[in-house]
Amino acid sequence: MKVGLFTDTYYPQINGVATSVLMLKENLTAQGHQVYVFTTTDPDALQDEVNVYRIPSIPFASARRLGMFYHPNMAKTIKGLGLDLIHTHTEFSLGIFGRTMARELKIPTVHTMHTIYEDYTHYIAKFSALDGIAKSAVRKLSSRFCNAADAVIVPTGKVRDLLQTYGVDRDISIIPTGIELDKFAKGNYDPAVTRKLRAGLGVDEKDKVLLYIGRMSEEKNIGEILTGLKGYLRDKHNVKLILIGDGPDKDNLEMMARELGIHRQTIFAGARPWDEIGLYYQLGDVFVSASQSETQGLTYIEALAAGLPVIAKADRCLDGVVQEGVNGYCFHGQTEFHQALDSILRDDLKKEKMSVAAARSTAEFSASHFADTVAVLYENVLKIGKAFPKAS
Repeated sequence: MKVGLFTDTYYPQINGVATSVLMLKENLTAQGHQVYVFTTTDPDALQDEVNVYRIPSIPFASARRLGMFYHPNMAKTIKGLGLDLIHTHTEFSLGIFGRTMARELKIPTVHTMHTIYEDYTHYIAKFSALDGIAKSAVRKLSSRFCNAADAVIVPTGKVRDLLQTYGVDRDISIIPTGIELDKFAKGNYDPAVTRKLRAGLGVDEKDKVLLYIGRMSEEKNIGEILTGLKGYLRDKHNVKLILIGDGPDKDNLEMMARELGIHRQTIFAGARPWDEIGLYYQLGDVFVSASQSETQGLTYIEALAAGLPVIAKADRCLDGVVQEGVNGYCFHGQTEFHQALDSILRDDLKKEKMSVAAARSTAEFSASHFADTVAVLYENVLKIGKAFPKAS
């Protein structure tokens, strides 16, 4: 098959959507399909990308970029590729471009709903009085975009159920995004390198490390983790929290840690290159998160693949990912959060057993399995076809 993937964010940007599209491209290509990515320009993009076409864009909403909704020269290029199907990964600029091209080429479209936009309206509606209007608008946008596709993919049942409340009536397939499991496996990293990295961050060899990797932004709810650790860390000087990532809330969180009196045990390590991120998962003993805005939560799966038990605030995106008491715990409040931390950090044997279970639990999230499942969906969509033939 010849497939066009349209996305507003792509490698070297670091986020769940960029990772998902990259994994899909690489693994579909490995299966013998011809895959082309259409995305925004990025100042850090490589010069020798294969089958990646970039549309002029401008920065938008912090680290995001907004591309052109239609680019005549690129449209001409796309029409010469002989695409069988277009798969959009955004409801905005490149998604609109992809949908427009599919109409002009008279080929089917598949759409993946990666983001619950009503959790992000604070970036648009700066005044709380406007937030309800913004949420209603993004629900309508999401519904209309999904209903214009021939098939819809979501990573979890949480997103499927939400889309159905929006009025989406298309076939919705639950296909969790896959990851390159070997990239995170503990056995692929030299313990001496990990120890040196920990030492460089001020972590002693006997310290226990709570790890967070991800974007530093309001919707990630990192403040709840910091608040929950205020009392917990008071008499546990050998426990450290390392946060890896950057974002608009980083300065506020650093100030918050200082105000809570936990700044000496809280390490803001900043962003790290995506190609090296597997190494940084090796720093932790436990992965922690209180985010409620995830559609799937790839960092949870990455952490598990690295052998880290996950302690996360309860959320439906964790169904089938966190197995209670086996590879991690879900908490609702601070008491449960503290109990989960103690259950793992105070018992080295239990921590080791949960670490082994964590790595084993990620087999179904391999990148190759992800691509296999998406390819089958493509084939089914092409068999059904549209009401009009493909353009010659």
